[in-house]
Amino acid sequence: MLFAGVFGCTDLKETLREDWTPEQFDAYDKANADAGALLNATYNSLRNPFMDQSRFWAAQQHTTDETLGPTRGPDWDDNGIWRVLHNHTWTAEHAFLSATFNELLQSQFRATDLLRFSPTSQQAAEARFLRAFVIFCTADGWGQVPYREPGEDLLQPARVYRGSEALDVVISECQAIINNLPDGPVNRANKDAARVLLMKAFLNKGTFANRQSPTFPAGDMQEVINAADQIINSGKYSLANNYFDNFAPNNDQISTENIWTGENQGGVSSGNVRSRWFCTLHYNQNPSGWNGFATLSDFYNSFEANDGRRRADYDGMTNVSGINAGFLVGQQVDQNGNALQDRRGNPLAFTPQVSLVETGNNLEITGIRVIKYPIDYTGGDNANNDYVFFRYADVLMMKAEALLRSGNAGAALDIVNQIRTKRNATPLASLDADILLAERGREFYWEGWRRQDLIRFGKFLQPFGTTKPASGPERLLFPIPVQALAVNPNLEQNPGY
Repeated sequence: MLFAGVFGCTDLKETLREDWTPEQFDAYDKANADAGALLNATYNSLRNPFMDQSRFWAAQQHTTDETLGPTRGPDWDDNGIWRVLHNHTWTAEHAFLSATFNELLQSQFRATDLLRFSPTSQQAAEARFLRAFVIFCTADGWGQVPYREPGEDLLQPARVYRGSEALDVVISECQAIINNLPDGPVNRANKDAARVLLMKAFLNKGTFANRQSPTFPAGDMQEVINAADQIINSGKYSLANNYFDNFAPNNDQISTENIWTGENQGGVSSGNVRSRWFCTLHYNQNPSGWNGFATLSDFYNSFEANDGRRRADYDGMTNVSGINAGFLVGQQVDQNGNALQDRRGNPLAFTPQVSLVETGNNLEITGIRVIKYPIDYTGGDNANNDYVFFRYADVLMMKAEALLRSGNAGAALDIVNQIRTKRNATPLASLDADILLAERGREFYWEGWRRQDLIRFGKFLQPFGTTKPASGPERLLFPIPVQALAVNPNLEQNPGY
């Protein structure tokens, strides 16, 4: 496994003792470690794999009908690394997928290793929750999760959870620790976060067991419903009056939906949450972006014109730069309404048409852009927007899905229409799996859940518009990185790679 060394947890000023045994070193570490500091480091270790635009988010989004990274002349080629994600032609040498796998396991190791250092019951519960979440995400992507117990010999290859076995671990861990987790705050592991993770584990358990033919046992669906009802009946959460408040620079204060977020401290310390706007904005917008990622026109067209999730002026952003929240399409303007231009002096008017390789005079403006997180204009590189992992709308939507899969389409429709009404969208007349999947897309676009949703609903291998052809069943899992296979004989390469 990749854990050939131990993450530092002792005073760097210590004098090396060559005469000490491994047991003596371990005892010294335990006596001098600060479990609270180690726990904070574990939280921070989630930043790169989840907040950076090239890690787990890319794996969950660029492989779907919501996101693509066009090569724009000399810009954004990156040796085709974005194109192969969208086209489902990645290999076991894909640098971003390999880095994501490694960084997830590093976070898992941090959470596990912390347990050696006499944490309080709450600290241990938080660490075990973070570990369970990473196990869930790793199993989602690769179907295999190397693991160790605290203090195991790092020179021996890690054992491996496979398929739904990993979800059994997630479920048992969440059930074991939930009483020791705090009630809040939202940016720490908490009881309701554990309930949401339980919901996701039960909802996806039959999919992780057989991704080509997912099953949804009644008992699992009832567990989803039960956990949802606990959260709903607590009365702690409600759908936000302004959808984009959930992602704003001060979302830790104004969101009524967020259940678990990754803390970012504006101007001080944060992950790369700013990439959510830099990766899509044009060079001549404010801020000057990287002119990269876009969404597909078919996905954009699935929204009603008045849907509040599609477009909204947002105070603190639109009045500062002219940029609206949601989707950017057509002529772009500054804060005074003046039309912007691209670098050639042509109108900066984003077009619905986009391809994976753009050429010609309009390559800077192809593709509808996305602003899900309102821009923080004061935090600099350390943006203040807390990164959203779990929110209340997902609790409602997962309950609706469990009801639908249990044969109660009427109750499921009522829940979905509750959300649509809040978002200023027309209530639906009926509900089936395809409609529910489309609604999940509209509610959770660019939040990192789309690949998982498409697989669970049996749509992941289908073509996406004109940009992606049909793909084979081996694409339901990512390949195990070749470096990981080389050092851990307990891992097996996934079929088709």
